[in-house]
Amino acid sequence: MNSSWEIVVNGFDREKMNHTETILTIGNGYLCTRGSFAEKMEGQNVATFMHGVYDDIPVSFTELANIPNWTALQIEFGDESFRITEGKLHNMEQRLDMHAGVLSRTVDFETSSGKRAIIRFSRFASMAQRYLCAQKLEIQPINFSGTVKVVASFDGQADNLGLIHWNVCGQVVEANRAILHVKTRKTNVDVAMGMILGTDPEATIEQWNLEGHPSLCVVQDVSPERVFVLTKKVNIVTSRDSTDPVLSVNQMIGDCSGQSWEELLTSSVAVWERLWHDCDIEIDSEDDAQLIARFSIYHLLIAAPYSDEQVSIGAKTLSGYGYRGHVFWDTEIFMLPFFSFVLPDVASNLLSYRYHRLAGARKKAQLNGFDGAQFPWESAGTGEEVTPTWVPHFADPTKLVRIWTGDIQIHITADIAYALHMYWKVTGDDAFMAKRGLPIILEGAQFWVSRLEWNATESRYEIRDVIGPDENHDHVDNNTFTNFMAQWHIRLAISMAQWMAVYDHEGWKRLSARLNINEQLLTSWSEKADMIYIPQALPNGVIEQCSGFFEMEQVDLSHYAGRTRSIQEIFGIEEAAKIQVLKQADIVMLMYLFRELFPKDVIQANYDYYSPKTDHEFGSSLGPAMHSLVASWIGRKEEAYEHFMRAGQADLFDIRGNVGDGIHAASIGGIWQTIVFGFAGLIIDEIGWNVHPKLPGHWKRISFHFYYQGQRQHVEVTQEGGTDD
Repeated sequence: MNSSWEIVVNGFDREKMNHTETILTIGNGYLCTRGSFAEKMEGQNVATFMHGVYDDIPVSFTELANIPNWTALQIEFGDESFRITEGKLHNMEQRLDMHAGVLSRTVDFETSSGKRAIIRFSRFASMAQRYLCAQKLEIQPINFSGTVKVVASFDGQADNLGLIHWNVCGQVVEANRAILHVKTRKTNVDVAMGMILGTDPEATIEQWNLEGHPSLCVVQDVSPERVFVLTKKVNIVTSRDSTDPVLSVNQMIGDCSGQSWEELLTSSVAVWERLWHDCDIEIDSEDDAQLIARFSIYHLLIAAPYSDEQVSIGAKTLSGYGYRGHVFWDTEIFMLPFFSFVLPDVASNLLSYRYHRLAGARKKAQLNGFDGAQFPWESAGTGEEVTPTWVPHFADPTKLVRIWTGDIQIHITADIAYALHMYWKVTGDDAFMAKRGLPIILEGAQFWVSRLEWNATESRYEIRDVIGPDENHDHVDNNTFTNFMAQWHIRLAISMAQWMAVYDHEGWKRLSARLNINEQLLTSWSEKADMIYIPQALPNGVIEQCSGFFEMEQVDLSHYAGRTRSIQEIFGIEEAAKIQVLKQADIVMLMYLFRELFPKDVIQANYDYYSPKTDHEFGSSLGPAMHSLVASWIGRKEEAYEHFMRAGQADLFDIRGNVGDGIHAASIGGIWQTIVFGFAGLIIDEIGWNVHPKLPGHWKRISFHFYYQGQRQHVEVTQEGGTDD
C-alpha cells in the first residue's frame, strides 16, 4: 500500500484472499462487487450485492441475495486453462484506485507448457450510470503465438455461502450480447443482467446458451505483437427500478454499445472527481493516516444510496456476507454524521428509509405491548425485526446460543432520533423535519413513555431488562445509556412539537390529531421524563454503567495480553456478563454523543475508569474510534492517536481477522468523525460552528470541506491553529 489514493496488494496469499476481496470492493451506491478474481478460484467469496434485494432465509429471516456473477471470465491458452494456482505465477499485483473507483490486476503467468503472458484485468461500477458495470481484459503474449479463448458469462447459480436464492426465468444469447433474467425464490425480486462485448474485429464469437449460464466465447489468434483485448459492458436492473427489467436492460446494452471503455470510464471518473472535491480529507503526516482516511471515505461512498430512499447501509456495507445486509444503529450513529455534513442528500435518503419503515416499527411496539414506534435492532426490507433469535455457538456449532438483542437492545429508537436531530441542526432542512423527522421522533417518544416502569419504592421511572451498547452485559436494569437516551428523546419530542406548532401550525394540528397528542399529554411526558432514573456521578466523577455494575468482579485485562480471542469467548457468555470487562464503554459512548452536557472533569473521570475495562482489541469494532474522539477532547493526544490507528487498521490490515465478512461500516464512519470532530475539533452549537484543534504531534495539517445550512465550508487545521473560509 504505497499511495494515499491506492490500495496495492502484491503476490498471492490464499490465507488473506477473502480479506483482500473485501478491501478491494468496487461499487457505485447501487451495487458493490467484491474484489474476487474473474476466473474461478476455490475459496473465493465471489459476491455482488444490491441495495434492497433481500430474500428469505431460515433463522435470520432475510438477507441480501448475492446476484449472479457479472465478472466471470474463463481464459484458455490452447488446451490450457488460466489458474494462478496452476502453472507458474511470476508476479501478481492488485491495485484499487480509490480516486477513480477502478480495480485492476496484472498477472505475469506461465502455463505448465511454458507459455508466458501478461494478463491485465480492470473493472469499475459506473458512478455516472448506476446500472452500468464494465470490465476489460488484456492478454499480452511474451513467448508464444497461438489461439486464446475467453468465455464471458453470467452465473445464474450464484449462492450465499451455499444457499441459492435465484430461479432462472429466461436468457438470451445472440451475436455479441447475452441477457439473464432471474427472480428471488421467496420475495419475487426480478434481476435482469445484460452484457455486450467489444472485441478485435478479426476475433470470432461463439454463443453458448447454457442453462443459467449464458455465455459468449471469444476466440482470437495472438502473438507477442498482437494483444488480445476484450471489453465486457454489463447493465443490471431490478424490478425495484423497472416494471420490465429485461426490456430495460436490452435497451441499455444497446445504448452503451457505441461507447468505448474509455468514454464510459471518463464519465464515471468525472463523478468521482466531484465527490472527492466535497468529501476528501487531506492529512499532512508521515504515517498511514491519509490512506486510512481515504479508504474509509471510499467505502462509505460506494455504499451510499444516492438515488434511493427505500434502502439504508448495512453494518458490513455491501462488501460481504456479514450480518446478512441488515441495518443496525451503526448507520445513524456512526455513518450518518459523515453524510449529514458532506452529502446531505444521501443523509436524507438514509433517514427516509426509517420514515418509510415506520409501519414495521409500530408493529414491533404493538407486538411487545407498547405504544408508538419501536425500531428493530436489525432491519432489512420491511422494517420489521430480523435479528436471529438463535445462532450456533462460536465454540461448538452443535449448540445454539440465544440472541437477545432483537428483544431488549432498545436504545436504537432514540439513536435514530439523535441522527435526525443532528441532520436538522447541520442542514437546517425544516421541511424534512416537519414531514418525516417529527413523526419518527414523536412516535418513538410514545414508545419510550409506554416502556417506562414505575418504581414506587424509589418514586422514579426505570427501564429494566435491557442491553446497552456494551453487549457483554445483557438483561441489566437501568442501563445509563438507554435511560439517558430515552429521557433525551422524550424531551426532544416535546421541544420539536412546540417548534412544529410555530413552523407549520396547520400541519401540527393534523399530525397531533393523528397521533392523539395534546398539550396535556406533552406536559405528562415532561413530568415522566424528569422522573426517569439517571445514575449520578460519584464524588470521583464516575457514573455507573448499569445497576449493580460496581459490584461485579474486576478483571485485569493486562493478564490476557497476547490473546487472539474476545473476553466473551474466553470466559463464556454467561460469565462475561458477571465481570467488569466491556465490549464497548456505554458511558464513554454517551459522552461521545452529548459532550456539551457533561463537565470535562466528568468526561475524563469516566474515560479513565472505563477505558481500561474495555476489550479494545477484540471487543466491538465501534469502540476504538469513539475512544479516540473522547481522548482528543480531554487532551490525551497519544491515546487518541493509538485508538485512531487501531480503528484505521481494523479493515486495511485485518487486525481482528474477520474482514473477509465485510467492511466494518461503523468503524469507517467513526474514523471520519475522529478526524473531523476529534483531531480537527469541529463543533456545531446554537451559534454556528467552530474548531478547537488537537492534532497528533506528528501531523502537520488537516484540510476538509463540509456543508452547514446549505453552504459549503472549508476548514484547514495546522499545528499553529485552525483557519476557515
